[in-house]
Amino acid sequence: MSRYPLLDTINDPAQLRKLDRRQLPQLADELRAFLVESVARTGGHLSSNLGTVELTIALHHVFDTPHDRLVWDVGHQTYAHKVLTGRRAGMARLRMHGGISGFPKRSESPYDTFGVGHSSTSISAALGMALAAKISGQSRKVVAIIGDGAMSAGEAFEALNNAGVADADMLVVLNDNDMSISPAVGALNRYLARLFSGNSFNAARRAGEKMLDFSPSLREFAKRAEEHVKGMLTPGTLFEEMGFNYIGPIDGHDLDSLVPTLQNLKNLKGPQFLHVITKKGQGYKLAEVDPVLYHGVSKFQPDVGIAGGPAGTRPTYTQVFGDWLCDMAAADAKLVGITPAMREGSGLVRFSERFPDRYFDVGIAEQHAVTFAAGLACEGLRPVVAIYSTFLQRGYDQLIHDVALQNLPVVFALDRGGLVGADGPTHHGAFDLSFLACIPNLLLMTPADEDECRKMLTTAYRHDGPSAVRYPRGSGPGVPIANSLVSLPLGRGEIRRRGREVALLAFGSMLQPALAAADELDATVANMRFVKPIDRQLIIALAAEHSLLISVEENAVIGGAGSEVERVLEEVGSPVRLVRLGIPDRFIDHGDQALLLAEIGLDREGIVRAVRAARGSEAAGPAVSQREQRTPSEEPS
Repeated sequence: MSRYPLLDTINDPAQLRKLDRRQLPQLADELRAFLVESVARTGGHLSSNLGTVELTIALHHVFDTPHDRLVWDVGHQTYAHKVLTGRRAGMARLRMHGGISGFPKRSESPYDTFGVGHSSTSISAALGMALAAKISGQSRKVVAIIGDGAMSAGEAFEALNNAGVADADMLVVLNDNDMSISPAVGALNRYLARLFSGNSFNAARRAGEKMLDFSPSLREFAKRAEEHVKGMLTPGTLFEEMGFNYIGPIDGHDLDSLVPTLQNLKNLKGPQFLHVITKKGQGYKLAEVDPVLYHGVSKFQPDVGIAGGPAGTRPTYTQVFGDWLCDMAAADAKLVGITPAMREGSGLVRFSERFPDRYFDVGIAEQHAVTFAAGLACEGLRPVVAIYSTFLQRGYDQLIHDVALQNLPVVFALDRGGLVGADGPTHHGAFDLSFLACIPNLLLMTPADEDECRKMLTTAYRHDGPSAVRYPRGSGPGVPIANSLVSLPLGRGEIRRRGREVALLAFGSMLQPALAAADELDATVANMRFVKPIDRQLIIALAAEHSLLISVEENAVIGGAGSEVERVLEEVGSPVRLVRLGIPDRFIDHGDQALLLAEIGLDREGIVRAVRAARGSEAAGPAVSQREQRTPSEEPS
C-alpha cells in the first residue's frame, strides 16, 4: 500500500481543486512527509519549505493556476509547489545536473510564472503581471507570496508603494515565519480574517464610503475609527496606509482558515494583503527545534537528523574568513562586521557572539548594507561587509557612488565567488571580477588557498581605500594557515612552477587545476593573486619568456581578469599570443561544482585541451588572432 494514497492522485492543481476541503489536511500530512523523505535523499532547502505546505495547497485549491498567477519570492518555499504541479518524480534529481531547479524557473514549468533566486522581487513582478492583465483585458488573479525576511528589502516596499496607487487587482501574501505577532493566532483571528475579507463587510464599507463622500469630516472620523479598531486587532496599519486592504494575521497551517479567507479575497477588487503566520520546519520536530540548521541541508537520515561533519575535514573559506574576522577584531577595536541577513552562511556566528556591539545584521538589504558601511567608514571605523558575490550585484550602485567614489576603507569579503553548484545561475558568483575590475580606487584580490585568503583579508583591511577579497564556496586545497595577521606585497603575483613555451596565469581557485595541467604540459604557472592592481611586471616578463600565455579564471571570460592581462599586453605592445579561459558567455545551470567546471573546460583536462588546441592553431599559420577567448564548444575535436 502506498505511503501517500492521496498525494499519488495529484499530478496537477486541477486534480487538487476537485478534492473536498475536508481532504486537504490529509494531503498536507502526506506532502510534508514526502518532502522530508525526498530532501533527505537529495539535500536542499527544508525548514522553510515545510512551513509553506498548507499555504501552497490552499493557493492552488482556490486559484485557477496557471491561468491565475502565483509569484513566489526567494524560492526557498516552493518545493510543495513543485510537487503539486507535476514535478514530484523530478524531486529525485532536485538541484542535480540535468534535474529540476531548487528555485522557480520559467523554462521548467508554466506554473513557475517568474524566475527567482534572490529575494524581494515578487511584489514588483506580480504588479507588472496584474497591470498587464488589466491592459490586455484579461481576467486573472495575481498573487505574490513573500516571506517576512524578504520584506526587509527596499524593493519590496518600493513595489508596495507603487501597487497601493496603481489600481491593480492583486493579492500579496506575507508568509510570516519569524516575526513576533502580539495578537493570538486562533479562533478570534480566524473570525476577524473571514469577517474583514468577506463580501458583506467590504460591500458595507464601500457603501459607507460613498455616503460619507458628502461629508469629508465624517469620512475622516469613520476612517480613523476603522483604523483604530483594526489597529487594535491586527498589525496592518502600515499596509492600509500604503493602499492595501489588510487581512490577518491568520494561522498559515489552518486550512479551515486559509481556504475560505483566500476564496473571499479572490473576489475582491484592488490591492489586497493577507498576513499568515507559519512555522519553519512545521511537522518535522528536528527542523522545528533548529530551523536554521535545517534551512539548507545535505543528505541525511530523517529518523536520525543531521549529523556533525567528520573530524579532521579541511576548513572552508567561509570558516577561514570567520576566524580571521574574530582575530582582526580582537586586534583592532575599530573593526565592525556587517551582513545582509547571512550570518550563518557568511561565517559570522562566532563574531556576532564575541563582538555583539560591533556586529550588524541589516536584513536582506544589500544596498543599505553597502551605504551603511560607507557611513561607518566616514566616521573612522573599519567596516567589513561579508556578502555573497551574487548578492553584491544588488548593491553595485552604492559600491561605486558611496564607497569607491569617496575612496572609503570598506572591505568586501566576497563569499561564493565562481560556480556554487546546486543553487545554480541565480547564485553563481560569475561576474564579480568583471564588474569590480572596472571601478577606480578598488583593490581586488582572489586567493588560491586558505592561508593566502587570510593574508589577503589582512591586506585589504590595512589598505587605505575600498577593497574586495573574492573566495570560492567550499574548502581550499588544504594549505596550513598561519594564525598571524600578515599582509601581502601590493599588486605582486608569484611564479609557482617553471616550464617552457607556455605560461598559465592562474587567478584564485584556478591555480590548482593550472598546476595539474602544467605537469602534463611542462608549462610555467603564475599565481596572479591580484586582479587590481594587476602585476604588470610579472605579465611583461612572462610575455618575454614564452610564446603563449593562457589566463585562467573562474569568472566570466568577458571583462574579467584575462581582460586585465590583455590590457597590459596591448599597452606595452607585446606580440605574445594570449588565450583567455573562463566562464563562457551564457548562464551556467545547477549541478555539482566539479562537474560544471569540467563542462566549461575549467579543470585540468580542459586547460590541457585548450593549450593543445591553441598550439595546433598556431601551427596552422597566422590566420588565428593573437587575442582570443575560448569555450569548450569552440575547441576542435
